[in-house]
Amino acid sequence: MVRSHRPARRLIAAVAGLLLLTACSSTAAGPGSPAASSTFVVAIAGEPDTLNPVLNFGVDGASLIFDGLVARDAQNVLAPALAAGLPTVSADGRTVTAKLRKGVTFHDGGQLTAADVVFTYRAVLDPKVDSILRSDLDMLATVTAPDPATVVFTLRHAYAPFLQRLTLGIVPAKSLSGQDINKAAFNRQPIGTGPYRVESWTAGDRLVLTANDTYWGGRPANRKLIVAFVADDNVRAQRMRAGEFDAAELAPKLAAGFDNATGYTVQRVPTADYRGVMLPFGSPVTGDLAVRRALSVGVDRAAMVRGVLAGAGEPAFGPVPPTSEFADPTAAAKTSADTAAAAALLDAAGWTPGADGIRAKGGRQAAFTLMYPAGDSLRKELALAVSADAKRIGIKVSPEGLTWDAIDARITRDALLMGFGTPYDPDFVSYKLFGSKFAAQGYFNPGSYRSPVADRALQDGRDQADPARRRAAYATFQRQLAADAPWVFLTYLKHTYVVRAGITGVTPRVEAHEHGVANSLWWNINTWTRA
Repeated sequence: MVRSHRPARRLIAAVAGLLLLTACSSTAAGPGSPAASSTFVVAIAGEPDTLNPVLNFGVDGASLIFDGLVARDAQNVLAPALAAGLPTVSADGRTVTAKLRKGVTFHDGGQLTAADVVFTYRAVLDPKVDSILRSDLDMLATVTAPDPATVVFTLRHAYAPFLQRLTLGIVPAKSLSGQDINKAAFNRQPIGTGPYRVESWTAGDRLVLTANDTYWGGRPANRKLIVAFVADDNVRAQRMRAGEFDAAELAPKLAAGFDNATGYTVQRVPTADYRGVMLPFGSPVTGDLAVRRALSVGVDRAAMVRGVLAGAGEPAFGPVPPTSEFADPTAAAKTSADTAAAAALLDAAGWTPGADGIRAKGGRQAAFTLMYPAGDSLRKELALAVSADAKRIGIKVSPEGLTWDAIDARITRDALLMGFGTPYDPDFVSYKLFGSKFAAQGYFNPGSYRSPVADRALQDGRDQADPARRRAAYATFQRQLAADAPWVFLTYLKHTYVVRAGITGVTPRVEAHEHGVANSLWWNINTWTRA
């Protein structure tokens, strides 16, 4: 969620949450009341584990609570934020210098200085801090503050997308110095520089943010933002239809139900967010290359886009989106199922059909469990589609909806319908997700995929500054991934949101997989108003 790369574990306390938020919407901010006109309520599926950027909250910017040195505009182009201008990069690419914007204060009135920036990045690099961002910054040798308004990053080697790492939210040093950051109260009641400050966080129910009237980017156009945590897709849709929310993220089919409904608009936002089946290499079935390749050619991606996504997406063949300058078109294949090719691969590998149509080899059936998070209706439908396609080629796939806690315990052994993706740079996400040194580290490379060719290509992609060499490295990576099939990539999504009519300022931009409180359709909600 880079965040924890998994939806949060906390589920909505269904009865209490319904009553609490309904009470808030119908009394404190009832339709037509002054409070309602200046309060927005949005609904998401997952709840964050923390609100501390050092621990992976909103690291790609637009967290609403924090700012980075830079931010992304509506086209995802970098723009200055806490930095007065875009940081400068030395000729050798190893020194990056940022000058801070003057007069920026934290929510508690404290002045932002270069020491806060230094503290934030050093905290990420501190091995005592449980930050999954550390490997994202392994090119960073030192970060120093020659004066209160200047920050200097010294890199071990040139790293082309380093400026994009500067979207990390800056925390106040005085609030965390000398503390165990992993357990700090700050993680649930943080202090940032962003357009909103945290008023309250009720686990399993909601996060309440209030406007920061001294925000350096201008006073928010509205007074309050309530983020409701509603894990179940259908419940979220019902509550949206009941008028509880101003905006909600919904599965494509559920969002399509609002297309002709009076009083709503549906936003289908382009993304780099892919869904696919992660196949563990330790399993005797999914560890077989022929099985993985057969599944990859045997699934009908085009049908999934038409049916499961209601047209809100496109077929996926790898982790680098087609819109990226680094995408390798040769990694793509047929969008429809090629059952004949799949059968030929399995026949050649000795997987022969049994009386029940399920193939076997050496007395073992070609069968495995495919896990998915139980509350995610989209992943459930994709899992069922994979199961149906696999059966046609003689592979038995048994979908199983589980809690994230249950998935955690089995992720290295059983296949999982996963989601990831970023529009920013191919080094982001893929380096951890497919690199050998991250094998079996939680949701990083849980299937223990290991390839010297892919490892070298991923390292070259981050080490090289020359765009042509980076493109060549990522082309090699994508081709090797297609050959090894550690995942069966299925679809790229369009994130679908339903928004109450009469709201102005909504500005969709290409989204990553990680979205929720941060980086969703409401990335600029501080500028939203009601007509």
